[in-house]
This record gives sequence, C-alpha cells and structure tokens, in this order.
Amino acid sequence: MRYFLIAGEASGDQLGAALMDGLRMLDPEARFLGVGGPAMTPRGLESLFPMDELSVMGIWEVLPKYRQLKRRIAQTAQAVIDAAPDVLITIDSPDFGLRVARLVRAQRPDLRTVHYVAPSVWAWRPGRALKMAQVIDHVLAILPFEPPLMEAAGMTCDFVGHPVATADVAGPDEAQLFRNAHGIASDAPVVLCLPGSRRGEVARLGPRFDEALIRLRDRVPEVRVVLPTVPGVSGMIRDMTRRWPTAPIVIEEPDEKRAAFAAADLALAASGTVSLELAANRIPMVIGYDMAPLSRLIVGMLLRTDTVTLVNLVSDTRAVPEFLGSRCQPGPLAAALQDALENGAHRGAQLDAMDVTMDRLGKGGEAPGLRAARSVLHAITAPR
Repeated sequence: MRYFLIAGEASGDQLGAALMDGLRMLDPEARFLGVGGPAMTPRGLESLFPMDELSVMGIWEVLPKYRQLKRRIAQTAQAVIDAAPDVLITIDSPDFGLRVARLVRAQRPDLRTVHYVAPSVWAWRPGRALKMAQVIDHVLAILPFEPPLMEAAGMTCDFVGHPVATADVAGPDEAQLFRNAHGIASDAPVVLCLPGSRRGEVARLGPRFDEALIRLRDRVPEVRVVLPTVPGVSGMIRDMTRRWPTAPIVIEEPDEKRAAFAAADLALAASGTVSLELAANRIPMVIGYDMAPLSRLIVGMLLRTDTVTLVNLVSDTRAVPEFLGSRCQPGPLAAALQDALENGAHRGAQLDAMDVTMDRLGKGGEAPGLRAARSVLHAITAPR
C-alpha cells in the first residue's frame, strides 16, 4: 500500500518512524510519501520539503511564516491528491496536518484519514474533537482514556500505547558511571532541573526554578543539580546558572541525558510529556508551569481538569505536586522538593503512581509502532 504521512516536529518524526517500522513488518512492500524528518527519511520517506519549516510554536513565531506555511499546506494537499495513496496519516502538529486533511477531504472525500496523537480535549477546548471529525476517520491515541472522547465526536479510535512505556532506560551501572564522571558522591542526592526546551519556557520558568534550587541547596547542601538541555536553549541555561555558588552540571548529549536520568533522585520539571519520561525512570518529581498573563487567563478559563500532570491523570491520583500559574514560585517549589526528597511516604506514593502509569501506558506489551500499524491497516479496510 501507499502511505502518505505528515509529521511537523521532532516528536512526530519519532512516532512516524516507529509507525513506518510497524507498517513495513506487516506490509513489506509498503511505499511512503509525505513530510518527515531525520528519523523518517532513512526509512524510505522522501520528504516534500524540510520538516523544520513546520517546527514553529506560538502566534508570534507563526505570524512571520504564515504565508509560507499556507503555501506548504496547499502544496502538501495537492501532493496527496496527486499521489492517490491508500491512506493519509497526519502525526501530531494538528495546525498543519488537519488543514491539509481538510483540503484533501474537499477533493477526495473517499480517502481514509488517520490522525496519530489525539488532541488533549480532556484538558481544554473539547470542541476540537468535533471539528477534527469533519476530516479524520480514525485516531491513534497514546493515552488510555482518550478513545471514548474521540468516539463520542464521531471518529473511531484505538489506544496504541505510549512510546515512553516501552523505551529502554539506563540501569545502575550507567548511573554509577555518570556519578563517577562528574565527581558525585554515591550518597549525594541528584536533582534534575528541566525548565523546558523552548526559549519562552526557559525565559519564564528558568529564574523561578533557579531560585527554588538555590533555596533547596541552602537546606540540603549536598544536593547536586543536573540540567539536561538541548542546543537551542543551552546558552540561556548556562547564563542562568552562572551565579550559582556551585555550578550545576549542564548536559546536551542524549546518551549522557539517559545516564543522568538513571542517576537522579528527584526532578523539578516543566509540565508536559517529560513527566512520563521521569515516571519511566521512577524519578519523583515536582511540576511547575506558567504562561504569559493573557495566555494564563484564557487557559485558566478553559481548563477542564484539576491537574495537567500526565502521571496524575493516567494513574488517577494526585501524587505528583504541581504548581501552575501564579502558584509557580520559588518558595513553594523549594518546599515541595525538600518534602519529595525527605518524606518517604510521599516518595512511595509517587513511585506507586508511576508504576500504575507505565502499566496503563502499555509497559511490557507490544511496541506502540506495531500496534499503531495494525490499527492503521484495520482502519483502511474497515467499512465506513
């Protein structure tokens, strides 16, 4: 079969690559077309244009590229129509992918359409599912409570598992090598600081996380802080931490990040999927997040749940403390970190919630890429 896939950012590229592997196992003669990045292209996808053009977030980043993005949407939709694939699969990045699907649906209403990663309608803007159902037939969900929400909007939906649940994590040997390499005593607590991967997040959360960790070190002097980061914000991270009495360990390499997670005892992290990565490594955490004042007001009015931390949502607990909006301040963050480090009952409750989360996300089961591939093939052949 011919599969037209569209990914718009790094996380979607990874999901697309795993899906392509699964499809190739089930359909050895599969042919792939579309838009993808460095994970998808080695698997046989010749991207229409560089995926990086789509990796923009927020209105101020999008506006200067609006005309170019509109041209890419039209170009991609025409490429789908010309290729006449068996299925169109949009992967995350709904602002781009679903606009393409809408143009395609107008000319090819018979073409099966699949969207990978359900929109977070459980958190806010539930109307997005109804709007998506106008152009999408089937959804591949990565959270177990999402299928009923998609089905209620008029789409079929399968939970295919979350990639983090089956990803390899580093073991004790790598953790000890990391400690040895950075001169960290075996009994010194290691705290990860994860203020986000976007410049806006780091600018907003970095100073608060910075101050919270300085306060924690005043109370627990032996703590060592590790900041895993990415090239785009590493300069900001290093500038932020220059005033620290003891410099934190800033790392950029993926392998070293993997080892740092194995060595960590605690994390202070921005809200997002990183909480699941921490859960997979059984690292107790404190979550903090804030937005610009207007965005905070709008989201606060629209939010439909009392927690946004995925570990809390998937485990159906509130074990992970979170500090959102105006509550995301150094004092409360530092106090919660100290409690998570020293309170055995608190740590135990978090670890239990993490284990439940990983089980519910598919730990020990079939790889999500293969489950997703089975779901796609079923969606192509199922009667409407």
